[in-house]
Amino acid sequence: MTTHVMAVAALVRREIVRFWRERTRVVGAVLQPLLFWAFFGGGLAASFRLPGGGPGYAAWLFPGTVVLVLLFTAIFSTISVIEDRREGFLQGALVAPVPRAVIVLGKVLGGTALAALQAGAILLAGPLVGVRAGPADFARGLALVAIIGFALASLSFAIAWRMRSTQGFHAIMTVFLMPLWLLSGAFFPAAGAPGWLAWLMTINPLTYGVAALRHALGSAAGGGPGSGLPAPAPAAALTLVFALAAFAAALLVARRAGGGAAA
Repeated sequence: MTTHVMAVAALVRREIVRFWRERTRVVGAVLQPLLFWAFFGGGLAASFRLPGGGPGYAAWLFPGTVVLVLLFTAIFSTISVIEDRREGFLQGALVAPVPRAVIVLGKVLGGTALAALQAGAILLAGPLVGVRAGPADFARGLALVAIIGFALASLSFAIAWRMRSTQGFHAIMTVFLMPLWLLSGAFFPAAGAPGWLAWLMTINPLTYGVAALRHALGSAAGGGPGSGLPAPAPAAALTLVFALAAFAAALLVARRAGGGAAA
């Protein structure tokens, strides 16, 4: 057991050190979502109105921006799976005397740690747009950030494991991972959306993570009573289920596919 813990810790440390040494990844994972938030928050502020009233668009978009930082960091960190295969590190790790689940957990926790650190720093900027959470609410927000980050890192890992090239991974990001965020209620609410679009948002597991984070940050972020969102407890529970299911999928893909790739 001690060997397994040390192996997980070594992989987590490797992911963190590798990520911070590549400053372009740090800038891309944080700056792109912030630019997205600034441009869309400023551009749509005058025309965006929540049904029944609510915060301004910049404040309402804030939780979605935090989740977008989690998504981009998870994507950038799990690209290392493809690079590790190409460089031979992954093949060496697979023949090490540890279960494959240890390798998956180490890679996923490394991505989760990076995502949670960066998104947590963004949470601290909430008061700049009027999102002022108390200590207890902020702690709940951080816990949700960690759970959502774990889910997205696991999902990205499961996709990256099957890829031979970063180009293929970016294609999947464009047609699957970004729409997952767009249809989560982060960019626009389900209320008023066409029926088919609202249905897609309902079955999207990330919808409940965004809703739980809104509730944690309060009415200034579009949460609280009368928001039309799923209730806080079920939303948090479904987010945890999403994280566990995504990690189970990552384990299943890693065990079935070996060290190879399909695309």
